[in-house]
Amino acid sequence: MGKKKIKEQTSEAPSKEKEGAAAQVKQPAPVSAKKTKRIEQGRVYINASYNNTVVTVTDLSGDVVAWASAGSLGFSGPKKATPFASSKVIAAITEKIKATGPQKVEIIVKGIGGGRDSAIRSLINQGFDIISMKDATPIPHNGPRPPKVRRV
Repeated sequence: MGKKKIKEQTSEAPSKEKEGAAAQVKQPAPVSAKKTKRIEQGRVYINASYNNTVVTVTDLSGDVVAWASAGSLGFSGPKKATPFASSKVIAAITEKIKATGPQKVEIIVKGIGGGRDSAIRSLINQGFDIISMKDATPIPHNGPRPPKVRRV
């Protein structure tokens, strides 16, 4: 692939034709920093399973603002479902949404993992105003059909 040849710029003034063409071409608008919208209220979904703890922060319409899990923070194996890991997940979420995220939150907890209580306590300690808490853990009404009776 060899070296690329770079032409040296000459100090000569461009011809009038080139000036006219350059004047007709629109200059691109300067790129401004993306404006972040401040969110007043939101929802925090805590999914605490036996294997992991996943926390998602959304606004009231359901658009995800930030998320984190114990696995994404570097915990592996059975350490992902511990109360310590869930408190670290909440700390990471707080850092992500510190500037724009909601301060008044509704908490929706799902699952029966070890980190569910610790995650709620960590949210309170991080300074969030909790509007409501809801347990959305799925509960079987009658369960699956039992297996056939064993015949010996």
